[in-house]
Amino acid sequence: MSTAPASSRVLPPHRRPELLAAGAATVTVVLWASAFVSIRSAGEAYSPGALALGRLLSGALALGVICLLRREGVPPRSAWRGIAISGVLWFGFYMVVLNWGEQQVDAGTAALVVNVGPILIALLGARLLGDALPPRLLAGMAVSFAGAVTVGLSMSGGGGSSLLGVVLCLLAAMAYAGGVVAQKPALAHASALQVTTFGCLVGAVLCLPFAGQLVHDAAEAPVSATLNMVYLGVFPTALAFTTWAYALARTTAGRMGATTYAVPALVVLMSWLTLGEVPGLLTLAGGALCLAGVAVSRSRRRTAAIPGQAQPTAEPRREDAGRV
Repeated sequence: MSTAPASSRVLPPHRRPELLAAGAATVTVVLWASAFVSIRSAGEAYSPGALALGRLLSGALALGVICLLRREGVPPRSAWRGIAISGVLWFGFYMVVLNWGEQQVDAGTAALVVNVGPILIALLGARLLGDALPPRLLAGMAVSFAGAVTVGLSMSGGGGSSLLGVVLCLLAAMAYAGGVVAQKPALAHASALQVTTFGCLVGAVLCLPFAGQLVHDAAEAPVSATLNMVYLGVFPTALAFTTWAYALARTTAGRMGATTYAVPALVVLMSWLTLGEVPGLLTLAGGALCLAGVAVSRSRRRTAAIPGQAQPTAEPRREDAGRV
């Protein structure tokens, strides 16, 4: 019978934050994948701007209640620059142009253009935050991008594309990347909940010009579409953006961006289970590539232990890796 103390049979303390961050990232990608199913319903009854505003208002309300219960308070001044930029680019502009762009192009084009975002995140993170670009991250992103495009092309259904739609999807990808990179330094000064809550509020304020359209659409929309809009605000926005921020504070922007390449694979699975859309072999192959690429991008090179030499217990964390 082993006499080892109980503490030796549990996870080392330095591993727990890493596993919690991985769990938070998993929650994010699952909820963001589920958003595609809800957007299909809500997007038929709500215009792009109205849907974005309704989603952000629902998310801001849920986050505000949680902040009050936890007595989070207002973020410090040092965090506001990143919060404001991410709120404008990611919570506001991104949601509107993505909703609009996906009405103009087929799924294959959208997958090709929008999934440039994680690549831009890695490049901007390296340029503005000083993040490293290890070969495994670049290789994994290349594999995942190929998989995302494969999934999109296989599910496009032969729809048409417009120049406006391509431009809108490209703008969405750029806004997404800029918002993530701006959010990273803010997380060194404020909690994930604060950064998400006030970023969501900034985005909602930016979308207030669509308030009239939201009232008009809500009066005519079926209950199912409105419930899907509320779901988008509470879960893929309030919860998923908070878990995203929690994980982002504990890793690099590039690695977090690469994680989102799991979303297309999960969308395929959810569409199969909830909508009865049986994926073809090409779609399944693309989903497998997405997941394989994420696994590669998040893996770390193992170094052999040298007898008598102390091994590091945790990867050092940079609280504020640069400025945006």
